[in-house]
Amino acid sequence: MSALILSGIVISVIGLLGLLVCIRRVAKAKKRAKSEEELRNSVKQALPLNLGSLFVSALGLMAVVVGIFLTS
Repeated sequence: MSALILSGIVISVIGLLGLLVCIRRVAKAKKRAKSEEELRNSVKQALPLNLGSLFVSALGLMAVVVGIFLTS
């Protein structure tokens, strides 16, 4: 079951890295945007990455919790 825990940690870290990429994209867009419409479009483009990364991170955390319960 330690393999489940380790794979869950890896999956969670991948999700967190995706969230960091998303934050960085939006921060750059905020600096570069000349109008509110440009900023809105940049945020719309970052939304799928944000939601996907959050989902992957949650799946990894669930795998960690299940692995911990199964080893107890």
